[in-house]
Amino acid sequence: MSEVGLDVRLLAPAGAAWVAVILGVRASPTVLTIAACTAAAGTLIALRVRVPKAGLVAGLCCAAIALVLVATAAHMATRQAGAVPELAQRRAVATIEAVVVSDPREVAMSRPGRDGPTVMVRLSVREVVGRGQRSTPRTPVLLFGDESWLSVHWHERVRALVRLAPEDAGSDVEAIAESRSPPTVLTRPGIVTRGVESVRSDLRDATDHLPADPRGLVPALVIGDTSRLPPELDDDMRATGMTHLNAVSGSNVTIVLMAVLWTCGWLRIPRRWRLPFCLLALVLFVLLCRPEPSVVRASAMGVVGLIGMSMSRPHAAPAALSTAVIALLCVDPWLAVSYGFALSALATLGLILFARPWGAWFARFLPDRLRPLGDAIAVPVAAQAVCAPVIVLLQGSVSVVGVPANLLAAPWVAPATIAGVITVVVAPLSTTVAMVPAWCAGVPAWGIATIAHVFAAVPFGALPWPDGAAGAFLLAGLVLILLFAGPALALHAVRHPVVAAASVVLLVAAWTPLPALGWPAPGWVYVACDVGQGDGGVLRTGEHSGVLIDVGPDPASIDRCLDALDVRVLDAVVLTHFHADHVGGLAGALTDRPAREVFTTDVHDTDGTGRRDEPSQEPDVRRVAAAAQVPVRELRTGDTLTWNGVRARVLWPAREIHEGSVQNNASVVLDVETAGVRMLFLGDTEREAQAQVRRALALDPGSLPISVLKVAHHGSSNQDADLMRAVRAPLAVISVGADNDYGHPAARTLDLLRDSGSTVLRTDRGGDVAIVVRGGRPMIARPG
Repeated sequence: MSEVGLDVRLLAPAGAAWVAVILGVRASPTVLTIAACTAAAGTLIALRVRVPKAGLVAGLCCAAIALVLVATAAHMATRQAGAVPELAQRRAVATIEAVVVSDPREVAMSRPGRDGPTVMVRLSVREVVGRGQRSTPRTPVLLFGDESWLSVHWHERVRALVRLAPEDAGSDVEAIAESRSPPTVLTRPGIVTRGVESVRSDLRDATDHLPADPRGLVPALVIGDTSRLPPELDDDMRATGMTHLNAVSGSNVTIVLMAVLWTCGWLRIPRRWRLPFCLLALVLFVLLCRPEPSVVRASAMGVVGLIGMSMSRPHAAPAALSTAVIALLCVDPWLAVSYGFALSALATLGLILFARPWGAWFARFLPDRLRPLGDAIAVPVAAQAVCAPVIVLLQGSVSVVGVPANLLAAPWVAPATIAGVITVVVAPLSTTVAMVPAWCAGVPAWGIATIAHVFAAVPFGALPWPDGAAGAFLLAGLVLILLFAGPALALHAVRHPVVAAASVVLLVAAWTPLPALGWPAPGWVYVACDVGQGDGGVLRTGEHSGVLIDVGPDPASIDRCLDALDVRVLDAVVLTHFHADHVGGLAGALTDRPAREVFTTDVHDTDGTGRRDEPSQEPDVRRVAAAAQVPVRELRTGDTLTWNGVRARVLWPAREIHEGSVQNNASVVLDVETAGVRMLFLGDTEREAQAQVRRALALDPGSLPISVLKVAHHGSSNQDADLMRAVRAPLAVISVGADNDYGHPAARTLDLLRDSGSTVLRTDRGGDVAIVVRGGRPMIARPG
């Protein structure tokens, strides 16, 4: 399938070096040195093999392994020198002086005993004092602190008091630092860094007048600045496989370099000067985007992409890619375990091997005037095909909208990027004049954003797929089969289009849950009802029966939901706690609908006055239940409930927690198993109670995995990040009201859920959310 004449001899050494570094970043410098010497000896032995080609390939592989392992050992020895690793093992408090090597950003994490946002920033420690030790290392650490750290800037030297802790082996930082004091800025960045910051600020000023989506997307496209990207757009770009557009990628670099070459040709600059101009443009672009590992990686892949697209030297592209991979691993060995690096390298490889032949094949079926579109179609198809096994590790699903979304977005990327670069050049001279190219960039950026929004809303845009390494290998095998059998299948499809179309329809029907013609969706096991700013959901226990978990604030809303689901009998009503937005609709649930019993928390906090809490609605709950002649029973940790095939285990409350909201932290937490699917309902618990739930799950090996997470407190920011990461539920449901006054769900919580691999489902977007089980897998259905 690859193009004839491509020089692929260095692909094997690059792959061998990559695997060696993946294994090597967890080893000590001593072990790495021994392994490098062994590989070097292997090089000499391989070159003496009597089969010249085999010996040469083996020798190159050993040489590449020796090279990257020596570089890894050197990096490891440098960063482990000094006192930081030892102090981290002792979890010591120390004073550090460090250089800021990344922009600070808020993250969805909670820090015990500390309110307010949590800020994450990478530092390179240059001096550390603690436990009677003083050293001057060059050790990378990842610091978490309060909002005072948002004021630091890239390449400033700062001092702070921190508590150090060890990081896992193989991480790209040596230790974790928790700030115990605000940062003190010791030195400001140099003149070059200040100039870069000024240009980045000028670009933001020039795009201020654009609508929200292009205002955030233009800086992201041009220089990787995502600080103003709307969360909704970020979510939709993730869902459609378009996140490579809101970060500096190889395609950005290729577009910039092609624009520089075109400008040089238009100005009739001699050919011998064009390469220096491209190199200068590349250096300036890297400085503008910050020379962080991801930017350096993108620059290297962009150069490779330019070589691959060249009409004069396309055969050299595989060798250039292999050289770039080996060089990047020598510069930063921890790229080997980066998903971004894997996706970038694989996408570039896919373009090199398949874009041209596939483009020619697609062009055969297009009218003469549209044949140039063959290459445009081939580019996203080739990239998606090669990257799919890695993407499934991140998302746990296979996107069916990624290729068409990227295909439609592709024509808008180059105009937006080039106009954005012109804005960067003009903005330092005149922000007013720069508004013109900013608008020229904003229009195609708006087109990209619209495509992301539209395709993200497509029902069943992602097919469920086995997660983990098994799912990745399964998809890789399927891709390989299609690569080798694809031409024959395509020829058969052309000759027998009816049979091919029927086969595709049957395959899609077998794999994708079709939207229900009515509501409820067939096979539903749980529905999160749209009850506004509150919580209310139904577990199915029979054809016309169910268990309510909370009832929302309004009787009419929960009554509507139960009627739509044709639930006529309630086996139970579980009220997680006594706040009005969870219990106010009880009368609507019990009207003309028999219920066997009502379960509540056993924490009785009748008055929240002076305790930063809302008054308890327990008296009203007992009054409504008594009027309906339904008994009320209290739940506590360890209780087990069963209803016709549905089993629920009570994980909390075990005691009263006085930190935070007493009532929220008294919420009943349920671990539910139904139809072979595990679901975790967190009520309105806050970080203190969630930490207790996390510990309970850790003590029970059989409690995981969880397939569906009912996110606590409408997605508020007060979440235990470690619990989210431990659960890693593929589906996360948030019951929340549209345009509420509380800022729910919090952007930090959405980021945390996405980073944990969850697909987020919200009742404020599309109404009720149904969880449907087919083939033992949970799937999603929405009304209509």
